[in-house]
Parts: sequence; structure tokens; C-alpha cells
Amino acid sequence: MKRSTLIMLASATVLMATAASDTVPTVQGKDAGQNMGQHKQMKQMKNKKHMRNMRKNRMNSPFLIKHGLPHMTKLIMRYMNDSNFALTAEQKAKLAKVRENTMGSISKIKPEVMELRKSIVNEATSGKASSELKEKVEKLASLEAQATMVHLQCIEETKAILTKDQLLYLLANKNKGMQNKNSMRGGHSKRVKKN
Repeated sequence: MKRSTLIMLASATVLMATAASDTVPTVQGKDAGQNMGQHKQMKQMKNKKHMRNMRKNRMNSPFLIKHGLPHMTKLIMRYMNDSNFALTAEQKAKLAKVRENTMGSISKIKPEVMELRKSIVNEATSGKASSELKEKVEKLASLEAQATMVHLQCIEETKAILTKDQLLYLLANKNKGMQNKNSMRGGHSKRVKKN
């Protein structure tokens, strides 16, 4: 009796498992290819949007050097209360002052840079001669150089406030963050050529 009960239970389990698998939709053939294509299109759209945002950010940048230099005070804000970063109250106060001075200086320069840049683009595309734009271009270059010097001074002052260990921690986490961003969007790391 026990043996026949076990056989019946096993048979019922197999039948139920077979019935359940018949109701699960599977993607095969042409539909599978369409889903893969849609996934690839979505990924490409996200990458295009990201690239547009990067270009927009560069256009809104008041600096001569648009990328490559770290924005130290912005980076530090993420780790301000991180126990591993271990900022003292004195360091926090000094860093806040550096940020305040930097942001204040840049906020004065940026609107003028943006207005000049827009004016040069509009005038150049409407047919104004380059010789007539020379003065504006030189003024724009001067303002961008001024903003870049503020940026460099911020980096220098921030490094002077942090200890060597704090700087190493900050840079290690900055690089880790960049690697995570690249891996999330399917970015590729640069390969070093060996001689």
C-alpha cells in the first residue's frame, strides 16, 4: 500500500510539473531575436543620452580644461562623514571655506563665460567675420583661464588640508567610482600599449 501511494504521488508530481512548464511562456526563434534587439536598442539609447549629458556639461563648463582635473570639494562632499575618511572638525571647517571661496569665484565668472560663448556662437553662425569676434574670443579665453586657475587653487588648498592617507583614500574611491560607472554603462577601460 505504501509503495502504490508513493508511485501515485510521484506520478502526480511529474504531471503537475509538466503542466506548469507548459504554461510558462518561453521566448524562442524570431521573438527571442526581437527581445535581444530591443535590449540592445535600449542600451544604445541610454549611452546616447549619457553622451548628450556629457557634452551639455562640457558646454556649461567655465573652465579651459573641461575634464581630467578632479573637482576636489565636490568629491569630498560624498565622504565628509565617512569614518574611514576620518576628517577632523578643523579639516571640515577649512574644507568648507575652500568650497565657499571656490564656488563664489566660479559663480561670478560662469555667467559671463556662458553669455560670451553664446554670443560668439550666434554671431559666427550668422556670418560675422572672425576678425570681428577676436576681442570676444580673447575675453572668453581670459575668463576660462581665470576659472581654471580658481579650480587649480582649490585642488592645491584641498591637498594641503588633507593628510596623505586621506588623499589616498579619496583618490582610491574616486577611481573605484569611475570604474563602477564604466561597468554599469558598458564602458571600456583604456588599454596600455606595451613596447
